[in-house]
Amino acid sequence: MDTQVIVVGAGPVGLLLAAELRLGGVATVVLEGLAAPATASRASTLHARTMEFFDQRGLLDELGTPPNDGAGHFGGLPLDLGGLDTRHPGQWKVLQARTEELLAARADALGARIRRGHLVTGLRQHPDHVEVVAQGPTGPVRLRAAYVVGCDGEDSTVRRLAAIDFPGAAANKELLRADVDGIDIPGRRFERFPTGMAVAARRPDGVTRVMVHEFAVRPVPRTGPPAFAEVAAAWARVTGEDIGHGTPLWVNAFDNACRQAARYRQGRVLLAGDAAHRQMPVGGQALNLGLQDAANLGWKLAAQVRGWAPADLLDSYHDERHPVTERVLAGITAQSQLLLGGPEVDGLRAVFAELLTLDGVAHHLARGIAGLDVRYPVGPGDHPLLGSRLPAFELTAGQRTQDVMRLLRTGRGLLLALGGDEARTARPAAELAPWADRVDLVAGRPATGADLAGHDLLVRPDGHVVWADVQGDPRPALRRWFGAPLGH
Repeated sequence: MDTQVIVVGAGPVGLLLAAELRLGGVATVVLEGLAAPATASRASTLHARTMEFFDQRGLLDELGTPPNDGAGHFGGLPLDLGGLDTRHPGQWKVLQARTEELLAARADALGARIRRGHLVTGLRQHPDHVEVVAQGPTGPVRLRAAYVVGCDGEDSTVRRLAAIDFPGAAANKELLRADVDGIDIPGRRFERFPTGMAVAARRPDGVTRVMVHEFAVRPVPRTGPPAFAEVAAAWARVTGEDIGHGTPLWVNAFDNACRQAARYRQGRVLLAGDAAHRQMPVGGQALNLGLQDAANLGWKLAAQVRGWAPADLLDSYHDERHPVTERVLAGITAQSQLLLGGPEVDGLRAVFAELLTLDGVAHHLARGIAGLDVRYPVGPGDHPLLGSRLPAFELTAGQRTQDVMRLLRTGRGLLLALGGDEARTARPAAELAPWADRVDLVAGRPATGADLAGHDLLVRPDGHVVWADVQGDPRPALRRWFGAPLGH
């Protein structure tokens, strides 16, 4: 083997996956067609669950504290994201170029080899490996690996070469978008006009991002981004304003096509991010959805390559993420109708606006957009945390108090014995010993989150709780998620 895993695509999803694979001890090569990192920022929002995962891996130490805005939306209707049950409520404004820079630095520091200017042109699966051909700066390059993961966007070459079906609905609505310097127009947040909808948001650097949709215009086949003149003309028709004198820094178009790969795994080929699902990037959900794919897949694929994964662990990536994404896509489809529909959806928008004044409804939708409502089917039990993310809390052991999120930075499993005394710790320590090479035991009492006191929690490397009990036996769950114990 030339490497153990090949990741195709050095966008945020591919880079986070490469970092996770290296954290799990797997040799990883990233192949990227572009010769240099992109400077344009398609996405600019990190939601709460992504921020939590970045916190678990220590990435927030490097990212700092980005600007935060709790004023979210559902299909253009105001939705408060600032009151959610998380350490990171709201919408964190980070340009995609910065997210990529952060994740590239982390992947590189952990030892991933990022090869830019390598466009994948061929892929063949064999019983014990995958062979990938890429066109590099000096000619063709042929690499062999145990697995390959396509993180190469909605027009994924890996998905096409692996012949993975990509069913769904074609687009019938389109939004034109541009970052423009040198214009001075009123700020707009999903403002509706007789013939369309417009958004204008000025960044601190003076650049204004504009987005415009015309109700009566249907998408046209595109082989590249639209000309800025097309965006300016649409803006003038909808708003009556002239932005044609501005300097376009970036122009693109996106639509409401909705597709999802039939399988996220086919043999030794896997898909993540936009390669696995295509959706309108409304509310910043597309990027965050893909990053959560990488968080779910990374440790499982590393376990598979390292040889300790249970038989069905890698398949659980599809089993868990496919239904989560299917649900998110349904929500995005609903939002696209509310946001981009013409006068025919005015009644629907009025009903939704009324429903969103109800706390229960608004909270439910806000948790979904933020990614906080995910609960994987991890096994029997009725504990409220089972399958859900581990909440942040302070853990006290003796005279020391530590943040439980820091305990997940190693990318290993975690058994939390929250009884706080030696007698309560001795049993889980003995039960965990055969898995000590891949799961850590930490004992203490919650300084916050007192309702967890006395419980034992088994937490996967991605931060999801897979077993919770009071003086129960964690060994069946350890086998289910962390494989056979040492010596077996």
